[in-house]
Amino acid sequence: MAQKGKIALVTGATAGFGHAIALRLVREGYRVVATGRRQERLEALAGQVDTGRIMPFRLDMTDLSAVRALPESLPEGWREIDVLVNNAGLALGLEKAWQTNPLDWEKMISTNVTGLVEITRALLPGMVARNSGHVLSLGSTAGTYPYPGANVYGATKAFVDQFMRNLRSDLLGKQVRATTIAPGLCGGSEFSQVRLGDKSKADAVYQGTAPLLPEDIAETVAWVLGLPAHVNINHVEMMPTCQASAGLAVDRTMLG
Repeated sequence: MAQKGKIALVTGATAGFGHAIALRLVREGYRVVATGRRQERLEALAGQVDTGRIMPFRLDMTDLSAVRALPESLPEGWREIDVLVNNAGLALGLEKAWQTNPLDWEKMISTNVTGLVEITRALLPGMVARNSGHVLSLGSTAGTYPYPGANVYGATKAFVDQFMRNLRSDLLGKQVRATTIAPGLCGGSEFSQVRLGDKSKADAVYQGTAPLLPEDIAETVAWVLGLPAHVNINHVEMMPTCQASAGLAVDRTMLG
C-alpha cells in the first residue's frame, strides 16, 4: 500500500537495518528523515534516491537534549512524523557479566533503552494529537532467549519488548499502532563488528550460515506498516531457517 506524502523517521540509518529500511520506505512512497551520527553516510544514503525523498539529520541517541528537542529541530514540512522506526542500537562485547567493561553496559543502556524511550516520548504526542501514527521498534531474540555474554544487551532488548507492550496498552482507543520486530541471527550489517571489535571475529559468527539480511528486516517493516489501519501487529519474532532457540543449558561437571 503506497504511503504517498507520509513521513517516516528512521534512527540508526547510517548502515545495516536502518539504511535498508530507509530505502525500502522510500519505495513505499514515504519521505524519510534518516538519523544517525555519521553525517557523510546519511548524505550518501540520500544521494541514492530522488532529491527530497530522504532528509539526512544528524542525531546522537545519547544526546538527550537533542532528542528531546527533535520535533522543533526538524525543518518545516518534516515535523509531522507518521512513522517512527526505533532502529538505533548496539551490542558491545561477549564477556561474562563479571568480566565486562561497565562503560559498555552504560553505552548499551543509554542507546538501546534511554535513547529509544526518549525519542518515542518526543514524537508520540504529535501522533496522539493527530490520532494517527505507528511506532515500530527493533528488538531482538536476545530479549527472549538468553545466551552467555548477552547479559545487559539481552536485558535492553527485553526492555524494548515490555515497553512496547505497555505502550500499546496506553494507546488503546487511539489510532496509533505499536509493533516490535525481534530478529535472530542477522548478517550484512556492522552489528557483530561493533560488538566484537574485529572483522575476522565478526565474519566467523556467520561462517557456514545463511543469516537474515537487512533487506529481510526492511521487507518485514514494510509489510507491518502497509497493513490496514485497524490491524496492529504486536510482535514479530524472526530467525533464519538455520537458527532455532537452543533450549536450557546444563552443567554436568558439578559432581565430576
